[in-house]
Amino acid sequence: MLKKLNDKDRKRLKRKFHIRKRIHGTAERPRMTVSRSNSNLSVQVIDDDAGTTLAAVTTLEKDLAALKANIASGTKVGEEIGKRLKEKNINSVVFDRNGYLYHGVVKAIADGARSAGIDF
Repeated sequence: MLKKLNDKDRKRLKRKFHIRKRIHGTAERPRMTVSRSNSNLSVQVIDDDAGTTLAAVTTLEKDLAALKANIASGTKVGEEIGKRLKEKNINSVVFDRNGYLYHGVVKAIADGARSAGIDF
C-alpha cells in the first residue's frame, strides 16, 4: 500500500501508523481524529472499544457548507465538535492528528475544541 503513494502521502501514513500504535479511544475518553483536504475539514470522535462514532462534524454539512479548509474555519469546526460532545456529556478526548503536523488548521481545530471546554 505504501509503495504506490507519492513521497508526501507515504510519510504522512507512516506518521499516522506510528501515532495509532499508542492512541486508543475508550467510552470515557474517546479518540478525536482530524481529516483534512484542500477544500474540506472533518472531525470524528470514536470509541475504539465499541467501534462506534460518537460525534462528527464536517464542512460538507449544510450549516457549515460556507466554510473552507482554513484556520478560521478550523476554529469553528473545533467549537462545533466541542459543543456536540458537551451535549453527550463527554468532557475529555484523546487527540489523533492522523499523521498531519500539529500546525495550522489541525491546531486551530484543537484550540476550538479546547475553547468549547474539551480536555485533551
